[in-house]
Amino acid sequence: MERKPERKPEDVVNFAAGPAKLPREVLLEAQVAALNWEGTGIGVMELSHRSKEFDRIQNECIGTLRRLIQIPDNYKVLLLQGGGTGEFAALPLNLTQSSDEVADYFVTGTWSQKSAKEAEKYIKVNYVLPKTSKYIEVPHESKWQLTPEASYVYYCDNETVHGVEFPSIPNVGEGKTLVCDMSSNFLTRPIDVSKYGVIFAGAQKNVGCSGVTIVIIREDLIGKTRKNCPIILDYTVQAGINSLYNTPCTWAVYILGQVLKWVEKQGGVTAMQANSATKSTMVFDVIASSNGFYYLPVAENSRSRVNVPFRVGSEENREKLEAEFLEEASSRGLLQLKGHRSVGGIRASLYNALMPNDVEKLTTFMKEFMEKKK
Repeated sequence: MERKPERKPEDVVNFAAGPAKLPREVLLEAQVAALNWEGTGIGVMELSHRSKEFDRIQNECIGTLRRLIQIPDNYKVLLLQGGGTGEFAALPLNLTQSSDEVADYFVTGTWSQKSAKEAEKYIKVNYVLPKTSKYIEVPHESKWQLTPEASYVYYCDNETVHGVEFPSIPNVGEGKTLVCDMSSNFLTRPIDVSKYGVIFAGAQKNVGCSGVTIVIIREDLIGKTRKNCPIILDYTVQAGINSLYNTPCTWAVYILGQVLKWVEKQGGVTAMQANSATKSTMVFDVIASSNGFYYLPVAENSRSRVNVPFRVGSEENREKLEAEFLEEASSRGLLQLKGHRSVGGIRASLYNALMPNDVEKLTTFMKEFMEKKK
């Protein structure tokens, strides 16, 4: 078999939807830490999770996150395993007491749909939005059907597959416990944590590698876990032992801590927000000026700044052009641009570790490809 020419990291741009690009500075530090963490003679993955060394790694990680988004003192930060999918089950098992309780779910794409389906195993789910065969927007507030007695209200802030993002925190009324999946836009804009009961995010997109899930939960919601909740999903247990009931993914926690320090060094969440606006606007502008050669199916007021799905060409030649687009992009070092298998097309994921000059390489290619194929 013929071997492909070896590429260097500086020769490629990784647009993967997750696991995604990590800051090079963090990877270089991790390269050393994997073999010999802080002169201990052992790698960070070999540290006991019960040791004072790992305790410092974990607490520094949580401390940095608290500073970055000003987490109030009455919130706990948990570092768990199981990804966002684990939280789909953990939420109803920790926030409700019986199968008769109702929770409101905004379904705006694949991940909120999966979460609602999982919740239906344990509680009654009220679908806030009208059912749809395609996800292209967050419908206007006038179409929402909220339940007054709902135990909590759930939404996914950014749908990775469909590229639908809430432009702001949904107004669901005073006194409601708001629960949010922020996995794919976490730390890309400021967060008022006090507006939420629970925020969770898989780290593998904007703030780390796969293997750790951040859960930020208001303390008054802890201690109500159902008796039949698996202990690994029990917020009460995990909060009581600093997320160390079982052996955590120590490497993922270390990487998370390093990425959070990197974000802080770059100027914090406001700097990430400015970068996010710049990067997404660059892609949006090329699409808007292409006279239909590129097509973005999401409504303008709901377009994600971090996952931009688009199509190439007309329906007659789309399949051929998109295959050519992906092949030529890859040959230029623009990697992992293929859309999710459920929707097809192209998807550019513009997470925090990507800089505007990285995205400029994509937009330059998009313009050149369009001129050649028109």
